[in-house]
Amino acid sequence: MERVKLLGSEIDTYRFDDAIDYAKANPGQVVTINPEMLDYAQKHPDFANIIKNAELVIPDGIGVQLGLMLMGHNIKRIPGIEFAKRLLTEFQGRPVALIGAKPEILSKTVENLKSELPNLNLVYVHDGYFKDTELILSEVSAKKPELILVALGSPKQEEFIYSLKPLLPNAVMVGVGGSFDVWSGVVERAPEIYQKLGLEWLYRTIKEPKRFKRIFPVLPLFVLKVLKEKWS
Repeated sequence: MERVKLLGSEIDTYRFDDAIDYAKANPGQVVTINPEMLDYAQKHPDFANIIKNAELVIPDGIGVQLGLMLMGHNIKRIPGIEFAKRLLTEFQGRPVALIGAKPEILSKTVENLKSELPNLNLVYVHDGYFKDTELILSEVSAKKPELILVALGSPKQEEFIYSLKPLLPNAVMVGVGGSFDVWSGVVERAPEIYQKLGLEWLYRTIKEPKRFKRIFPVLPLFVLKVLKEKWS
C-alpha cells in the first residue's frame, strides 16, 4: 500500500479493515498519528525517525484527514481507539499486554475489557507511573505478548514502543493515548454524531475547557503549515 507524505512524515493509506489485516500480518509498531504528533516530529528528528520506521502509521483524527485532503489525498481517518479495540477482539485467546494510565484507571479498564471480551488473555498489565523503564521493558518482553497497547501519551508511548520493538519482533504494538480513560468509564466518549463528523476533539474540549490551550493554536497552525507545504 502506498504511503503519502504530510509535513515530512509518511502516512499509510489503508482503510480500517485493511489496516487491521495488515497489522495482524506484519508485527511491529503502529503509530496513530495526529496533528500534534506531526508538529512534534518536525521539531524533533528522533521522533520523526520513530514514525519513519513504524510498520504502520494510521491517520487518527479529523485534523490529519483534513491535512491529507488539502494535499489531494482522499484518505479516511482511522480512530486509534476503535483500531485498538478491534485488535483486542481479533487477538482474543492470544497473549496481550496493557501498559499505561493511572493504577485505578488501568484496573477498571482491565475489569471492563474482561467483561466485554471473555477470552481476553492478559499476560502483563502495568500502570504508566514507573521510573525504571528498563525494568518494564524486561518484564513485558519476558511475558512474550503478541499484542501490546501502550497508553503513556505521545511522545512517551511511541518512544517506549520503539525501545521494546527489538525485544519482541513478533508483537503488534500500538500507542493508544487516552483510550484506557474511555474504556475504564472515567472519560465519556463523544456521542456518535460527533464521532461520525470527526469532532470528538470538539466534544472533549467542551467537556474539558482546559484542553483548549493544548489544541489551539496547534490545529489552525497545522492547517497553515499544510497549505504552505502544498503551495511551496
